Amino acid sequence: MSVAPVSSKRLIAVELDERTILWRNADVEQERRVAIFDLLEANNFAPTSIFTNGYEGPYKLVMRVEEGRLGFDLRDKYDAALEVFAVPLSPFRRIIRDYFAICDSYYKAIRDASPSHIETVDMARRGVHNDAAELLQERLAERVVVDFDTARRLFTLICVLHIRGVG
Repeated sequence: MSVAPVSSKRLIAVELDERTILWRNADVEQERRVAIFDLLEANNFAPTSIFTNGYEGPYKLVMRVEEGRLGFDLRDKYDAALEVFAVPLSPFRRIIRDYFAICDSYYKAIRDASPSHIETVDMARRGVHNDAAELLQERLAERVVVDFDTARRLFTLICVLHIRGVG
């Protein structure tokens, strides 16, 4: 029995720049942990850049928000800087707002709605999340190619960077 080789075009570490996280509670922290765990278990992350040292992965990633942009700090497995780039957040603002609204409805439905209502709200939540993943794939395409599931998990982390509340 042969085992398929693991691609080097993948993430082996993902962090959120703690200085740019506005606020989070235990539920949000759990979402962050699960998204990162799932992301590291299975992802496809292929930068389009050709690095001067010929490095082709795997990669470490730090995500942050600054000045209306989503920043990516890409490093090699030894933690040496490879590339820093950013994408505008403005195309994501509406979908992030919609996602937060539908998640709020979902959490309220879980407490006191019928199973069919919960399923309907969950389907809507997944639909918005899918739309966001497709948008993220499009916006990253010039710098890095990611598969759909990787984009979904990265979008979850983008949302963690946008949680607002009272600590």
